[in-house]
Amino acid sequence: MIHRKLAVLGAGLLASLGVLAQPSEPRAISPRGALLPTEQSVVRLFENAAPSVAYITTERIEQTTFFTVGVAKNTGSGFVWDSQGHIVTNFHVVEGVRDVKVQLDAGKTYAARVIGVAPDYDLAVVKLTQLPPGLRPLPLGTSADLRIGQSVYAIGNPYGLMRTLTSGLVSALDRHLPTTDVREIGGAIQTDAAINPGNSGGPLLDSAGRLVGVTTAIRSPSGGSTGVGLAIPADLVNRVVPQLIAHGRAQQPTIGIVPIDPDLVARAGITGVVIADVIRNSPAAAAGLKPYNRRNQDLGDVITAVNGRPIESLPTLGAELDRVGVGEVADLTVVRDGKERRVKVRVIDANR
Repeated sequence: MIHRKLAVLGAGLLASLGVLAQPSEPRAISPRGALLPTEQSVVRLFENAAPSVAYITTERIEQTTFFTVGVAKNTGSGFVWDSQGHIVTNFHVVEGVRDVKVQLDAGKTYAARVIGVAPDYDLAVVKLTQLPPGLRPLPLGTSADLRIGQSVYAIGNPYGLMRTLTSGLVSALDRHLPTTDVREIGGAIQTDAAINPGNSGGPLLDSAGRLVGVTTAIRSPSGGSTGVGLAIPADLVNRVVPQLIAHGRAQQPTIGIVPIDPDLVARAGITGVVIADVIRNSPAAAAGLKPYNRRNQDLGDVITAVNGRPIESLPTLGAELDRVGVGEVADLTVVRDGKERRVKVRVIDANR
């Protein structure tokens, strides 16, 4: 009797808790309807561009202890440049590597070799050793007509997560992106599209799916995305990449001067580029530029602007000569003995 009462009491308790309740029928799913036009365009953009985005893995030999070395593996991004199997990425992705692998579609990985690097522009080209069928180069756009506020999209492999799409705006234009101690890229694109480690070398696309930049850096104390990403502008990429494919290196614009160490110039409180020496038979020599005189401490000509754009240091001069281009004429503003004057100088390739 007692057991029967306990059973009835237990059943009532379980029923009150819903344990013995009959399962309800699954609810009907409400139809979604068509995606919004803006969503449809982004979906199409990704579907069209994703097959052209490369997942790059590299191996390099690194010293692990004083007596031993190990193999360090890293990942990055890139994209198909042409139907001949050229893949564009950042120089820092392939710097010093012994082995490069490229994955374009899930499952299939191809070996590649580095055929050209441009450290000053943080660009490199690798070529697939085996040409896969159906290579789809990304459509090339221009960065010259970008406007702050327009939409851009980054596709890459952040933290090894293949083909991640992020979106944002062109946050600013004409930023300066340092690449070496004495060189920087002028005209860099700033975006708030999330860019993280592993995105390096991936494409930045406009809303038409055209390449407008190559993602290359973030400004962040933690190394993670904080909404300030930088990209190499497409117009510079379109000038440098064909040179890397044809010659393995890129032109390096110069006017034929040897500058004084920019750190020394900055410590002296001088704004501009101080000339240590003028190379014989160079455009600078033909223009009559005067170097610093160590005997009497005469500064000579201090370059303060190129085509009216201020020159604060040596990296800025390099970026502005890039903007002018090899074979073109730069209008320099120089200061000598406290007097400002204008000098026209032809820009040449330092590697010629």
